[in-house]
Amino acid sequence: MSRKIALITGASRGLGKNAALHLAAEGVDIIGTYNSRADEAQALVAELEQRGAKAVMLQLDVGRSDSFAEFASRVEQALQQLERPRFDFLINNAGIGVHALFAETTPEQFDLLMNIQLKGPFFLTQQLLPLINDGGRIINISSGLTRFSLPGYAAYAAMKGAMEVLTRYQAKELGARQIGVNILAPGAIETDFGGGAVRDNAALNAMVASNTALGRAGQPDDIGGALSMLLAPGAQWINGQRVEASGGMFL
Repeated sequence: MSRKIALITGASRGLGKNAALHLAAEGVDIIGTYNSRADEAQALVAELEQRGAKAVMLQLDVGRSDSFAEFASRVEQALQQLERPRFDFLINNAGIGVHALFAETTPEQFDLLMNIQLKGPFFLTQQLLPLINDGGRIINISSGLTRFSLPGYAAYAAMKGAMEVLTRYQAKELGARQIGVNILAPGAIETDFGGGAVRDNAALNAMVASNTALGRAGQPDDIGGALSMLLAPGAQWINGQRVEASGGMFL
């Protein structure tokens, strides 16, 4: 049986990197994207290859939808390297965090978030559909902030809420090809996302832990493990769902 291939955006660091490592451990080969840090991307390729996986990293700015047709051509070339015509799993992980109160959010901040968090995955997925195997899976990434509200994330959470609605429509419309689509919503995780605040700010970390049923902030492995679970064969009947992985935050 041939190995599966996952395409992960924003794979060179944070949750994307952790997802790549988890999936490689499950026998999945990786096509990953990075925005600017080619050194981190190549370091991940070496790490994945040490674990027995094949890996290719491609540069992509998910905020530039005008580049997606050219990117799809590079994905086709990467698939030739991996000796496969199509890939199996698409993980729309790449994103940024902008912290700004609703009353102070600028149109520029709003547009930046929209281009990266909503327009990007919308049109990137559309562009890549011909390269996804029938019976494949798509995982979008949301946030616990669509369920609970913390000041400063109105625009960010609005984009993630839109992605949750989009996920249901994708599941409905791609069902004819037996492609399942779900959205994973992490809680507060100790990564460099948003400047690494949850990881590095002791007071914020303690606040998160005190409001989480399991008594701590999340670790990247918590999300990589949840994502790997959603792509496992036994999860095939889970479709069109928002799955929160927050350790029980703000219950």
